[in-house]
Amino acid sequence: MSTQVTVIPGDGVGPECVAAARRIIDATEAKIDWDEQEAGETVFRRGVASGVPKDTIDSITRTRVVLKGPLGTPVGFGEKSANVTLRKLFETYANIRPVRELPGVSTRYSGSGVDLVVVRENVEDLYAGIEHMQTPGVAQCLKLISRKGSEKIARTAFEFARSEGRKSVTCATKSNIMKLTEGELKRTFEKVALEYPDIESRHVIIDNAAHQLVKRPEQFDVIVTTNMNGDILSDLTSALVGGLGFAPSANLGSGVAIFEAVHGSAPKYAGRDVINPTAVILSSVMMLKHLQFFDEAESIENALFATLQKGVLTGDVVGYDRGTSTSDFASAIIDNLGESVDGYTIRRGRPLAMPAPKPNPVTVVPETRRVVGVDVFVESGLMPDALGPQLEARVSDFSLRLKMISNRGTKVYPDGNTNIDVVDHYRCRFVQRDDGDVSRSLVRELLERIEGSVDWVHLELLQEFDGDAAYTKAQGED
Repeated sequence: MSTQVTVIPGDGVGPECVAAARRIIDATEAKIDWDEQEAGETVFRRGVASGVPKDTIDSITRTRVVLKGPLGTPVGFGEKSANVTLRKLFETYANIRPVRELPGVSTRYSGSGVDLVVVRENVEDLYAGIEHMQTPGVAQCLKLISRKGSEKIARTAFEFARSEGRKSVTCATKSNIMKLTEGELKRTFEKVALEYPDIESRHVIIDNAAHQLVKRPEQFDVIVTTNMNGDILSDLTSALVGGLGFAPSANLGSGVAIFEAVHGSAPKYAGRDVINPTAVILSSVMMLKHLQFFDEAESIENALFATLQKGVLTGDVVGYDRGTSTSDFASAIIDNLGESVDGYTIRRGRPLAMPAPKPNPVTVVPETRRVVGVDVFVESGLMPDALGPQLEARVSDFSLRLKMISNRGTKVYPDGNTNIDVVDHYRCRFVQRDDGDVSRSLVRELLERIEGSVDWVHLELLQEFDGDAAYTKAQGED
């Protein structure tokens, strides 16, 4: 029986790259039944705001596997990118980005043995896209990191390492600064790591990870990180082995897998038969392994290595005036099926065990919890030494008191940093005068009291879970 796969040729150079990959897969006689669908710019232009039509969604729902070319995101119309729409729609929460030194592709890291994988959380973090203008001159973006999301991506990283026989997983975060959000991944990773004693685990700060990747990339095996960090690091790692033209990826969820090149649609090269299809070809190799066509995947990967070693290179490597065409590059790989390259062992792999979804949205239940105060974010043109006394006067006879005011994270009242070039967006921290709980009705009364002095724009409860503060202090706050 054939395995059905949804194929989306994409925009710009996408159709040429996908056609090359399909030709090579068909040449291996892998039993793939292609269901061609569309998404991206042509769909946007038909008035489909998401860039993904219903027929494509229905196809993916049926096949559960997608090989996709790059999609363009038009400027001035449409909504979010079609790429993001597909990832969100099918909850492909794990982005897998392998990079490996390639024969015949000369870089400043040639000979170092780069062979690593970035496992990037793919649906939350800043990419939740929750933004607000708090004042006309101050924007906010909410960084959401969940325990559930952190556990799934950490477990996926370890399972991927096992599936390819890799020895170590490194968690890279900025938890020294963002102790609650980035720290959530670090803490969860360290707990999950205990279940994988056969795999070495460690944590590094994300900026040190970037430094070490440039300095000595061969020390890494699997790197797991949050969404924004992963976006940046995975592009960095692709540059170590020749660029985005050699960077495949998989977007994996519990039920759907989308395989695609990392690079964009490069419209200026569209239709010229000059683009490098390697990223899409290697993405299709990842797809074949996912479908357990291990022999066909290994054959294509070996043939690709043999083709590169023989000096068959596209214009992005040797110059577009003398590079091999896209179609001839694919033909050369087909001619080299059955060959291999000494020193380039293929990671054959085994099926990847993805974490099962947990339908209950509640994954953390503290034994005790209480609200001890509230941060009220206000818009005000006053300086701190004028704003503070005004607010204190409003609550002088109230059960909540003003503890401090901060501006962009730094305490500015009372006795705050006077060197801050303040903006019109203040965080005003109110806490109980005694040890009681702060009720929602008390918060509403507080807002009514201070409305005469300031315009409040946002608030956050200050909570304690199991006696631990579930909020951070401002710089300079005691």
